[in-house]
Amino acid sequence: MRRRVQILTILVAFTLIAAACGNGDDGTASPGTDVADVTSVPEDTPNETASDEPTPTVAPSETAPPEEAPADTTAAEPVAGDSPCGLSSGQEASGEPIPVGAIVGATGPADFSSASRSAAAYFACVNANGGINGRPIDYIVEDDAWDPEIAATAARGLVEDDDVVAMIASTSFVECGVNAQYYEDNNVAVIAGVGVPRECFFSRNIAPTNQGPRLSGIGAAQYALQRDPEMTTLACLANSIPNFGAWVCEGITEWGANNGVTVETFLIAPDGSDIETVVIQAIQADPDAAVTIDPAPLMIAYLQVAEQQEDTRPWYGATSAYDLAFPDAVGPYWVDRYWAQIELAPLDSAGTDNQSWVKLMDEFGNDDDPRDSFSQAGFVAAKIFVDTMLGLDPDSIDRATTTEALIGVSDFETDILCDAWYFGEAELHNANNAGRVVQLVADGIGWETVTDCFNVEDPALAPIYEAEGN
Repeated sequence: MRRRVQILTILVAFTLIAAACGNGDDGTASPGTDVADVTSVPEDTPNETASDEPTPTVAPSETAPPEEAPADTTAAEPVAGDSPCGLSSGQEASGEPIPVGAIVGATGPADFSSASRSAAAYFACVNANGGINGRPIDYIVEDDAWDPEIAATAARGLVEDDDVVAMIASTSFVECGVNAQYYEDNNVAVIAGVGVPRECFFSRNIAPTNQGPRLSGIGAAQYALQRDPEMTTLACLANSIPNFGAWVCEGITEWGANNGVTVETFLIAPDGSDIETVVIQAIQADPDAAVTIDPAPLMIAYLQVAEQQEDTRPWYGATSAYDLAFPDAVGPYWVDRYWAQIELAPLDSAGTDNQSWVKLMDEFGNDDDPRDSFSQAGFVAAKIFVDTMLGLDPDSIDRATTTEALIGVSDFETDILCDAWYFGEAELHNANNAGRVVQLVADGIGWETVTDCFNVEDPALAPIYEAEGN
C-alpha cells in the first residue's frame, strides 16, 4: 500500500489562518496568506531540531533529502578554505558582528523554515572563512507560528531591538502582509527566501528569490497548451484563502483570455472539507486539462480524488508539487501523466552553484535540514547578501548602506535561477519570472526535467518585462 501524506493538521490550520486574514478574496493588499508553496510532510520525517550555531532554532524540516545526497548529512565542523562561500580564507571571523534577521513560519500547520536553514548554513560557512571582510554575520531567525500578530512583533524586535541591517531568506505565509509597510518606513531591505502571499511581490522593500504561486500556476498552464495546442478549456483548482486562490486563478484566466483558453475556477474551502465535491465538479465540467495550485498535501488529495474517478485527462501542478515525497504519495497512477512547473533549478542539477549548495549543506547543514527548492532559494538569498556586502567597506556597513547596496543589485548571476536576479526601485518585484517543467516518473528522484527555461506569461508582469527588455 502506498504511503499517504497526513493533511489534517494543515487543513485545520488553514481555517484558522483564513479567519485571521479576513474574508476578502479580491486580491487587495491585506494580511492574507498564500499556501501554494508548502511541501508535504512525510510520515517518517525526523523530529529533531538544529543545534549548531548559527542555524536558527526552528521546527524540524518537512522533506527528505534528494536521493543523490550522501547518507550521512550530519553537520560537519567548518572546513578551512574548502567551502563555496565568502572569502574562503579558512580564518574564523572575529570582528564586530553584523546582525541580519529573518522571519519564518516554522511551527504551526507546517514547518516553513527551509530557506532560513540553508541561509544559516551559508552564513556559518562565511563566518568560518573570514566573514564579511573580518566581520561575522549574526543571523537571528524568528518564528511567527503562522500568526500575523506574532509576525508583526517579531519584525519590530528584529528592527528596533536587534538593529538588523537586512532581512534575508524570510519565508512566511503572513509576515509580508503585516510588515511590508513597516519595512519601507524603516528603510529595511528584504530578500525573501520564498515569497508566498501577494504582498511579498507588491512591496517596495521586499524582493523574493522565487516566482510565487501565481507565476508557477500560469507556467503550468503554458506547458499544458504547449503539449496540447488544441486545448481550449482548463480548470484551475486552488484554495479560497484570501490573496491566494482567487489571485492565482485570476492570473491563469487572464493568460487564457490572451491564448484562446477558457479557464474555469474551482476553489475549495480553507479547511479542505469539500475537496472531493470540488474536484468532481471540475471533472464534470470536462476541461481539456486541470491545474492545481496549493500545498503538496492538498494537491495530493486532488489527485487521489481524480484517480478514484478514473479521470484520464492531463493534470498539472505548481512548484509545491516538486517534493521528493510527492511521487510515492500519489502512487503509480500518475507516473508519466503529471507535470509541475518549478521555479528554481532541478534538485539534481549539475550547475556550479547548485552543486555548491549541495556541498554547503553537507558540510555546514544539519541532518534534518531539507535539501529542496526552498533550501535552494535560501542559498541564493544568502549568497546575494554576502557577495554584495563583500563589496562594501566593512566599517561602513549599517542598515542605510546595506539597503542602498541591496536595492542596487542589478545583475546577479546564478545557475539556480533561469535569469539574472535584481532588486531595484519598484513597486513590484518578480525578478525570477522564468521556470522549467518536470514530469513525475518512476525512476531517480521521481521527477524528470522536460523543458528548458521559459518566461511565464503573466499579463501583470508587463512593467517588469518592459523594463527587462522582453
